[in-house]
Amino acid sequence: MIRSLWIAASGMEAQTLNIDVISNNLANVNTPGFKRSRADFQDLLYQTLRPAGAPSSMGTQVPTGIQLGQGTRPVAVQKIFLQGDYQKTEAELDLAIEGDGFFQIIKPSGELAYSRAGAFKVDSQGRMVTSDGFLMTPEVTIPSDAEKINIGSDGIVAVKLSGQNSFTELGNIELVNFANPAGLSSAGRNLYIQTDASGDPITGIPGQDGLGTLAQGYLEMSNVSVVEEMVNMIVAQRAYEVNSKTMQTADDMMRMANNVKR
Repeated sequence: MIRSLWIAASGMEAQTLNIDVISNNLANVNTPGFKRSRADFQDLLYQTLRPAGAPSSMGTQVPTGIQLGQGTRPVAVQKIFLQGDYQKTEAELDLAIEGDGFFQIIKPSGELAYSRAGAFKVDSQGRMVTSDGFLMTPEVTIPSDAEKINIGSDGIVAVKLSGQNSFTELGNIELVNFANPAGLSSAGRNLYIQTDASGDPITGIPGQDGLGTLAQGYLEMSNVSVVEEMVNMIVAQRAYEVNSKTMQTADDMMRMANNVKR
């Protein structure tokens, strides 16, 4: 009886974490560049009461043994880097990555971070920055007298200055990719940090070496599917409920055993 209580408790704890992951996905359904997460679980150790293949008293071999599982536990919360939908904004500094890759962002501490969110602005010096004022690298500075900004699919930034008929090239936006993007560490603010699991960043020009291209005037929205998350929430709720029923049943059986003498 005691074993079943702990097993059911492990299932309830696992579904609590599952709901936490789902709620974070739904909270960021309108966050540009957000990638949904998925909780992965695995079963715990087993108690072997009789091993399979053991000899029986009749001189035969037991075809199947007796093993009792000890419950479940969360083993990973994985980011799913599927492409999100595009939203047309027509803002000249809004960029969406069509395919694989990340923008390179410099945090105030000097640490290099990576992002899929392309809602860029310019600071007081004309440099392209995130909504938090973090610099994009390689640094691109937009002149104050620029009348039109053009960012090509290959990342080349060109501007049409006041009084000029032609465009002047300013620089090139580079993208990076990783051997294992799911190994990146989420740092909030739409940023990811490199880890040993992600591997080293592979820098390149958009559209080359497997990197995606850029789409100016668009934003990549969250890849969260509200319908899918709602279904997952129902499944998690029912799993939590059935584990609580298991705990209640085990408690009832223990109460019956305690009352046998009466």
